[in-house]
Amino acid sequence: MVTLADVARRANVSKMTVSRVINHPEQVTDELKKLVFAAMHELDYHPNVAAKALAKNRTQIVKFFILEEISTVEPYYMNLLIGISLALSRHQYSLQLVANNNFDLGACDGYIITGMRNSDYEWISRIEKPVILFGENLHGYDFVDTNNKEGGMISTRYALSLGYDKVVFVGIDLKEAFEYSRERGYIQVMQESLREPEIVRVENHSHKSQEMLQKNWEKYPKNTAFVCASDRIAVGIERAIQKKGASIPDDYGIIGYDGIFLDQVVSPRLTTIRQDVAKLGEICGEMLLNKIEQKGKKQGFKLLDPMLVKRETTRRKGDVENVSVNNLKPLAKNLLCP
Repeated sequence: MVTLADVARRANVSKMTVSRVINHPEQVTDELKKLVFAAMHELDYHPNVAAKALAKNRTQIVKFFILEEISTVEPYYMNLLIGISLALSRHQYSLQLVANNNFDLGACDGYIITGMRNSDYEWISRIEKPVILFGENLHGYDFVDTNNKEGGMISTRYALSLGYDKVVFVGIDLKEAFEYSRERGYIQVMQESLREPEIVRVENHSHKSQEMLQKNWEKYPKNTAFVCASDRIAVGIERAIQKKGASIPDDYGIIGYDGIFLDQVVSPRLTTIRQDVAKLGEICGEMLLNKIEQKGKKQGFKLLDPMLVKRETTRRKGDVENVSVNNLKPLAKNLLCP
């Protein structure tokens, strides 16, 4: 039977280096990993994951729990799952997707939870295993998310730079941290620009935002831009404008938030704030594994920078070269053009 020592000799490294490559690859250089993995492949060596788990009293399983309806947002969560799986697979961990009625069934080493609402935090606090939340929260739990406030600032600043007279924020009707942060970003930029903020909130469904705009059409004259808290809301705004026979982006501009699938399938294609959801999932996985290894030690939070993707629902004139000096740096560093 091939042993760890055999792999070390073939790769011309120490047994400790081989162990690090297997158990803590993030601590080893890419060059060393290639040497060790090549030796493992040549010798057909496979780490005994079951024995390692038994020795550490581990299951090598992480559970991913989604606390909201996912039927209309599968592309979003598919990207998240891919990212989490990438991180876990590097450490020989398996991922289980958990349904509501199976949360307490079966053993695991920790949880990644998303879709939390304020009513969920009380029972989450009773979970004994390490937990990482995907989504900003104000309750002191470790979490990973996009920098939602920065995303709101970027989209608002960009709308103003394109010369729209009126910039309205269409938010999600939820009393949740991520929504408050996106609104704060919008409000801050509007106040800095000596503009009066205007916020309207709807349920996070395209038909709700479409109904809202059609019922209140007279409130929004031409040369208005809508900064939306999600792509689903933005899609509804786009449909309402089209039904009214107005021009996008000349009469009305629209900026969404998420950048997962919906922004690319509507016509005209949606300018949006893109979240790198796969990368966020990968960070969630790594953070949870660190917390497991450190016996539940607090990890804090990680915010990933959002990116502006310019498409067809905002004007092309007034692009970055025409932005004022005050706005140029914060805008330019976050632009991502398809």
